[in-house]
This record gives sequence, C-alpha cells and structure tokens, in this order.
Amino acid sequence: MSGHSKWATTKHKKAAIDAKRGKLFAKLVKNIEIAARNGGGDPDGNPALYDAITKAKKNSLPADNITRAVKRGSGEEAGGANYEEITYEGYAPGGIGLIINCLTDNRNRAAADVRSTLSKNGGSLAENGSVSFNFERKGQIVVPADGVDFDKLFEVAAEAGADDVVEEDDVFTITTAPSDVVAVRKAIQDAGFDYDSAESTLIPLNEVELDFEAASKVNRLIDALDELDDVQDIFANWTASDEVMAQLDEE
Repeated sequence: MSGHSKWATTKHKKAAIDAKRGKLFAKLVKNIEIAARNGGGDPDGNPALYDAITKAKKNSLPADNITRAVKRGSGEEAGGANYEEITYEGYAPGGIGLIINCLTDNRNRAAADVRSTLSKNGGSLAENGSVSFNFERKGQIVVPADGVDFDKLFEVAAEAGADDVVEEDDVFTITTAPSDVVAVRKAIQDAGFDYDSAESTLIPLNEVELDFEAASKVNRLIDALDELDDVQDIFANWTASDEVMAQLDEE
C-alpha cells in the first residue's frame, strides 16, 4: 500500500462533505487562478488547469466562478491577486509533523495567522526541513468507487505507470510518480473511468498511530488551520485505527 494513509482518505472525505462552501470555493478559485497564471488559460494545453477545473466542478463551484478565475489568472480579465506560494512546517500535539501550504497575497498575514493558530491549539512552527524530510512527493488520483471494476482500474493504471491503487470507503486512490500523474489520469479517462481529483501531494514516509484523544487534538488543530484564508492544503504524518477514524467522523 505504498503512498496511502487513512489521513489522506479522511482529507478527501472532509472536502467532499464540507458544509463551509465559501471556504472551499475560495480555495478552488485560487487553484484555478494559479494554474492559469502558470500555464495559460487553455485547459486542453494546461493539464494543471484542466485538473483544477475538474476538481472545482466536482465540488459544485459555479461555472461563472470558474470562467472568471481562468480569465483573471491568465490576465484576460483584471482583478487577479498576486498570490505567492509559501510552505510552513510545524508540529501538532504529540509531535505530529505538519506541512502547511499557503497561497497568499500577504506573506506577513499568512505567517502570523499560521503561527498563532498553531500556538493556540498546542502546536508550533518548525524549522525548514525538520518535517519535510519525512514526506515524499507523489501524484494522486481519486476515483469514485461506485460501479467501478477494481481489477480493470488497477490494470489500466498499472499499465500507464501507476505505483499503486488502494480501495477504502467509497473511493479508489491511485498513487503515481509526480511526473506520471497526467499520463495515468488520461489513461483512466480514455478507459472510461471518471475521477474526482488528480494532483500532486505529499505522502508521509513514516506515520504515527494515535488514539482517539490524541487524534482529536490533532484534528482540531488541522481544522483550525484549514479555516485560515491563506491555507490551501495541509499534510500530516498521523494515522489511527478504523475505530478511531469512525469516532472522529462522529465528532
């Protein structure tokens, strides 16, 4: 099960059922703007933009919002923010490592908000490199499991260069080398499979298993960080039993 963790599945589930649509939509719009700025406004020639738009559509971002975000990012329309990508490393309670990715137009605000949120929830900032050494960059494609033949999906993904396919709950998670994520995504599409997201991610090399009390503290900190306007994604090296994960879902 290389490249898979229960925390990664939990992140996907939380995004899928996130009631705070305003927060989720703002992050999706930022993704689209950055992708359009970096690679142009044509999704057919910009795989990162194609995948950002697909993810936005899967999360019900209105079409007008998507169109305007592409235009702002590509410079076709005024009003696009000059977002800067910043990564912070930190610790959650129990020494759990965190990688916090931000897209911000105000570096000082982002740093202050991240530092304050960590401190208020039993965490702390870490020196660069002290956490990231324990994470490996991978490509990750999430496929809804409903009606999907696992063996066929595995065969198509493996032939296209995927490292692994794992089933958990209602999704299949395909892990690839970062450079192979687009090729694998195209292969599964050509074979008739739908997908929810295809993106670069960070996978922990070593995970710490937590009991319910410790996992709840870490989860609360991650939720607080996720509420920050500048925070785009969070990666952590914790896991827990199925029973603990079920308890967290009920909180």
